[in-house]
Amino acid sequence: MEKILIFIPMYNCEKQIPRVLGRIAALGEEQSLFTEVLIVDNRSADHSLEAAQSAMQELSIPVTLIRNVENYSLGGSHKVAFNYGLEKGFDFVVVLHGDDQGDIGDLVPLLKKGEHRELDSLLGSRFSKGSKLVNYSSFRIFGNHVFNLFASVCAGRRIYDLGSGLNIYKTSYLKDRFYRPFPNDLSFNVFLLLYGIYAKSSFRFFPLCWREEDQISNARLWKQTKRMLKLLFTYVFRRKTVFSGKKTEYSRIQYRYEIIARKEGSSCI
Repeated sequence: MEKILIFIPMYNCEKQIPRVLGRIAALGEEQSLFTEVLIVDNRSADHSLEAAQSAMQELSIPVTLIRNVENYSLGGSHKVAFNYGLEKGFDFVVVLHGDDQGDIGDLVPLLKKGEHRELDSLLGSRFSKGSKLVNYSSFRIFGNHVFNLFASVCAGRRIYDLGSGLNIYKTSYLKDRFYRPFPNDLSFNVFLLLYGIYAKSSFRFFPLCWREEDQISNARLWKQTKRMLKLLFTYVFRRKTVFSGKKTEYSRIQYRYEIIARKEGSSCI
């Protein structure tokens, strides 16, 4: 059987992480599509660890809760999980953000059809046809469509989302660990996407149901927009320098973690 890891990055998600794990538990027998859940806490300052440790008991598949030794930001937590998936022999890594904006249920039909096996990655999109946005203003939706269109022109491929919180990657695609030099901030997902285009990897977008309720964004809109514009222009005119493979301050980090709790799977699935 193929081994699929669900990676959940968590930072100050005390209210949301029980809902995220509850949606996995609510899959019932379909939990067996997944091999293990890995929750990566990035030094939360609230009671996220306690909330996760309590909620993970409801799942019928193995769950591992770890905490980064340092705050590695969102991109660094991805690197921790990708390394974990490669070292433990997983075939796929699902990224599911711990703030409960995305729903694991959107990915399940694609897994049951085996569509994940045909591509290097399947990328969730909040702005594709068939997506559903809850509590998004018309202004934000319009702005994202315009920015995605601009990014598509720069990248030379249609882009429907520069980075959502529900994706799945083949570990055979990740095995060279090309992601190590990428920045650890919120631009990490954009680097992943642009690298996929640069490397001519096979991927496609799929629609999501995306909610904004009690989540607190760590993104600073204008600062993030400026960073994305700079990256896109660099990709257009000097893309070989973006993905040169040279070591950076980020590739030198060891990305260590400590195991907080483990729950073995139940035989009652």
